[in-house]
Amino acid sequence: MNRRVVRTLEVTLTLFVLLTGEALAQTPKEQAWQILQGAAASAKAETRANNARALGLVTNDPKAAELLESALKDKDSSVRAAAATSLGIIKSKSSIPKLIAAAQSDTDGAVVMAIARALIQMGENQGYAVYYAIVTGEMKSGKGLIASQQKMMSDMLKNPKSLANEAFQQGMGFVPFGGLALGAFQAVRSTGKNDVLVKAAAVRTLGGDPDPRSEKALVTATSDKEWVVRAAAFDALARRGNSAVVADIVNGLTDSQEVVKLTAAAAIVCLSHA
Repeated sequence: MNRRVVRTLEVTLTLFVLLTGEALAQTPKEQAWQILQGAAASAKAETRANNARALGLVTNDPKAAELLESALKDKDSSVRAAAATSLGIIKSKSSIPKLIAAAQSDTDGAVVMAIARALIQMGENQGYAVYYAIVTGEMKSGKGLIASQQKMMSDMLKNPKSLANEAFQQGMGFVPFGGLALGAFQAVRSTGKNDVLVKAAAVRTLGGDPDPRSEKALVTATSDKEWVVRAAAFDALARRGNSAVVADIVNGLTDSQEVVKLTAAAAIVCLSHA
């Protein structure tokens, strides 16, 4: 056999042994990270999104937060939304500046909602600005999270279909519906009123906003034409715990929708004990 061929085979075999040995020497954790990092660089958006969701299980690990922060800049909106959601789940407070920057530049409504939710989960109340705008159709005065994005917000509200699934994931499962949350979602979704789902989720989220303007918006929402929104408003007000609003929400006790009436009654009882 030609010496050159023999030498080539020897080198190839040596490299194979070295690489195989290195792979065998990897710990399970190292192998796992290799898989996650590989998925983060996948050409398939679905794989990258699934990877971002999976990283929501990895808490207190800078490497996971770094991968998710990079995913905030992904070209696919589903990946960016998944990354924001996972950062909120793992409460990566060091990522807050990057989340805010992403919210100020991203033009996809579902992504902005996911970022706002993540900020709220980490105690950043400015995230409520997004939900306030959805409920009222107006921006909060002053310099807010999306104060310079009026056009984006307007476009987002005019095209609610892309937000419906995000809205359901974020807040449609509120207490009055319990296990029927999916049924309520499907019933409203079947009518094509995706904006109702988005508004209901936003209303419920505002229950945690300490801003008095949000409380006023919730009281107004108890008279919304859509029963899902009204129920969400009574639920949110009950969780805020301010008994001073009882006189403003007694209208719910005569609501034509049973679920709304029961939610209003429970809210008033709850607040009367506050």
